[in-house]
Amino acid sequence: MDTRIQFRVDEETKRLAQQMAESQGRTLSDACRQLTEELAEQQRKVMTHDNWLTEQVDAAFSKLENGKSEFVSHEDARLDMEARKEKIRNRAEK
Repeated sequence: MDTRIQFRVDEETKRLAQQMAESQGRTLSDACRQLTEELAEQQRKVMTHDNWLTEQVDAAFSKLENGKSEFVSHEDARLDMEARKEKIRNRAEK
């Protein structure tokens, strides 16, 4: 079911927005609908990422609680990250 969105702007803003929309071959309503759909899609992406991140954090805590976690020293983590970065840099140069 479609829903209606209403908002108020001053006459000059409306006039200029209509001119711009018409110059692009669409109505102001079409432009507002497109913006609304783009905002909704951005929010869907945020929600999807948030859900993925929550799952990752929950999985990490589950591993910790089950004694299956492996802790790495700061120095080992730094060296591992440096090696990974170097590998990416080498790939990009080829």
